[in-house]
Amino acid sequence: MYGQPKILLVEDEDAHAVLIARFIEKADVANEIYRVSDGAEALDFLFHRGKYASKENSPRPDLVLLDLRLPKLDGHEVLTAIKQSEELRDIPVVVLTASENERDVARAYRNYASSYMVKPLSAGKFPELLSVLSSYWLAWTKHPRKVSGT
Repeated sequence: MYGQPKILLVEDEDAHAVLIARFIEKADVANEIYRVSDGAEALDFLFHRGKYASKENSPRPDLVLLDLRLPKLDGHEVLTAIKQSEELRDIPVVVLTASENERDVARAYRNYASSYMVKPLSAGKFPELLSVLSSYWLAWTKHPRKVSGT
């Protein structure tokens, strides 16, 4: 990967967002973490609409961490919009959610989620999950870069 990645964290639970951001920053694998708290705001960020119209304030992320149970638009709708967009579809989207529902898992993969990770019920297990996520998705995985004309 060229430099450290930019991450868009789509998470409505403040406690989860703080924990995720803190661990990623501690692991020193992300340059910038942007957080939005609902599905509509996520799409505004990605498509540069409303308060996110400036690409300087809402740069193209290298990775999206997406919760499913979100206000306004749920994570499935956000994932579908990302993967239907020619401009955004190559951004890896990791679903990071509390739902273990098999229908959610199947639907996420049908809509081209890059991975589906279930948040642990135990707060003590959360750092372990984030360590795996950080190591694989942020340190070891090569991400596509937007190249003009492709």
